[in-house]
Amino acid sequence: MSLPNGLSAFPITPTDAAGRVDATALRRLVARLVAAEVDSIGLLGSTGIYMYLTRDERRRAIEAALDEAAGRTPIIAGIGALRTDEAVGLARDARDIGAAAGLLSAASYTPLTDDEVFEHFSAVARESGLPVVIYDNPGTTHFKFTPELVARLAKVPGIVAIKNPGIGADDTAQHLASQRAIVPRDFSIGCSADWTAAETMLAGADTWYSVLAGLLPGVCLKLVRAAQQGDAAEARRLDGMLEPLWALFRQYSSLRVVYELAELLDICRTEPPLPILPLPDTAKRQVADTLARLPTHVTG
Repeated sequence: MSLPNGLSAFPITPTDAAGRVDATALRRLVARLVAAEVDSIGLLGSTGIYMYLTRDERRRAIEAALDEAAGRTPIIAGIGALRTDEAVGLARDARDIGAAAGLLSAASYTPLTDDEVFEHFSAVARESGLPVVIYDNPGTTHFKFTPELVARLAKVPGIVAIKNPGIGADDTAQHLASQRAIVPRDFSIGCSADWTAAETMLAGADTWYSVLAGLLPGVCLKLVRAAQQGDAAEARRLDGMLEPLWALFRQYSSLRVVYELAELLDICRTEPPLPILPLPDTAKRQVADTLARLPTHVTG
């Protein structure tokens, strides 16, 4: 199958202190994204704290999101786990509930070899029947997908896309061109790291997997559409408008910042799972001041 390209919005997963998903708050987040007409929703990504949730809670989150979306917006669900059999089980859960695809990272405690990652991803795709998006996130997994490994995985039936980490502006076009040369034509190449996304989309990436879009989908969707239409000036103008938020993401991590943004925007009130701590008061004031300075059409 082919996933929709464009903007994939990644919301937080609101939970209580015991790690139980707040389905009502999650539905509210999903409803905003559906109403904004994002191209897909990335549920249970790193922003969605997938590794901090039990299998049952992940299932509850997918059920709530799919029910709220009601077929209007495809949902890509995080299925990463330390063990291959656990990832297969999570992928089957997501498939049975109705997710469009699974987002799979190379999560591990013991460093993995390329062959081990290849077997892990191949097994999940083969045994679950759920289309798989490669999640290359070396900042958390400490594993970096080589071009050779991406080329091998792109040939595996059921592995349909890659979510790349942020790439420096000077290397973006070359990286995309080299990756396109080694994957099938219908294999979707996407980018994350919100502060690099404008240039990556302008260079021809298919999808922006966005943290900020999980809360502010409107402005992110405008940026993507401008890039898709080749309007570099408008895409860069919007990116420049969002630079104060990107600076906060780089300083404090996007995860911590969007938790605070969700409360400031009165969307939901929740805290990241321990041992991750909420932002200190000084940082919270920075986030509030930055939000207040953004145009109302961006935050509305």
